[in-house]
Amino acid sequence: MPAHIAVENIRNHRGERVTLLVREGLVAGFASEGTVDVPDTAERFDGGGKMILPGLVDGHIHLDKTLIGLPFIPHIPGETVAKRIAAERELRRTVALPVSARGGALIEKIAALGTVAVRSHVDIDTEIGLKGLEQVLSLRESHGHLIEIEIVAFPQSGIIRDPGTAELLHEAVAAGADLVGGLDPAGIDKDIEGHLNAVFAVAERHNVGVDLHLHDGGTLGAFELRQIAERTIALSLQGRVAVSHAFCLGELDEADFGRTAALLARAGVSIMTNGPGPVPMPPVKRLAEAGVRVFCGSDNIRDAWSPFGNGDLIERAGIICDRQDFRADDDLERAFELVTEASGAMLGRADPLSPGAPADFILVDCGSIAETLAERPVRRTVFKAGRRIAEAGRLV
Repeated sequence: MPAHIAVENIRNHRGERVTLLVREGLVAGFASEGTVDVPDTAERFDGGGKMILPGLVDGHIHLDKTLIGLPFIPHIPGETVAKRIAAERELRRTVALPVSARGGALIEKIAALGTVAVRSHVDIDTEIGLKGLEQVLSLRESHGHLIEIEIVAFPQSGIIRDPGTAELLHEAVAAGADLVGGLDPAGIDKDIEGHLNAVFAVAERHNVGVDLHLHDGGTLGAFELRQIAERTIALSLQGRVAVSHAFCLGELDEADFGRTAALLARAGVSIMTNGPGPVPMPPVKRLAEAGVRVFCGSDNIRDAWSPFGNGDLIERAGIICDRQDFRADDDLERAFELVTEASGAMLGRADPLSPGAPADFILVDCGSIAETLAERPVRRTVFKAGRRIAEAGRLV
């Protein structure tokens, strides 16, 4: 088993001593400690007895919104989603530091904590046009050695109420966005059919996936979820559609939840949650039992929507544990999967640490995945494509 890099003296999550072999940035395989002859030409790295875990994958982030790199800006409150959108647009007009600088600073911060890939939603509207998209596309080039970036063209200000945005979404995908997004068909555009028609028309014409924000609650939100699922099936987009937030799933009665979850599972529509604050949250276990994939992301990090967030996905998984009352080791491991395997699968990544997968991983001085979520260690060694890129929260 030839290798360019051998990561020795490490443990897997079962406590077994192993050596990881890496060739051309990909996992060549694992061998039990002491059972493999490392070629003289291979670079050797002593893992110091630490546990190896998959690199972290952020399934929902906004690289274009962050205010990191600027002096701290006080939060601007807004009682509704629409009011917060308006406040953000006003703030956006005054920010001098470009997305490439702010987004780049955020990438460097999260890469140092072990995030190796992200799905970033990028605002598309008739005021900003494709400027934010162009700068996030530039981050793919400048920071691709740290993080892989998948982009969602996100109509933050609506589609129907912002005429011209539908055309811009087509242009955004043609320019390099990987998916098309949407936002509260009822709550923002007040036209469920018109909004979803526009979103799925982009998906159909360009053969791309869909990831919609849905804050609309209760039975209205559940109705919208079922509409999304039915369109997904009609266009054979199973496995390529996600709904972010879907707070409504945390406030439905048994019957409405059951039929909604069953249709989501049949359509292969996934649900993203970031473990939000004082609002309902999709029930992770119940959705999994119904066959619905749930994954996780940071969402807003130091931006107009929230002054909080540090991009640490291990901490984010711990927040989900608190919100869902996860305490047993199995539950903590389930939460960790939300920021690794589940989110990675949504981005089309190979099973982490499997032969042929990117050699993206972290090393932590913990005895188990559960302890890692409980301890949330800052001291992590981060590898991207077999290269050590960070140590103890700092890029190297």
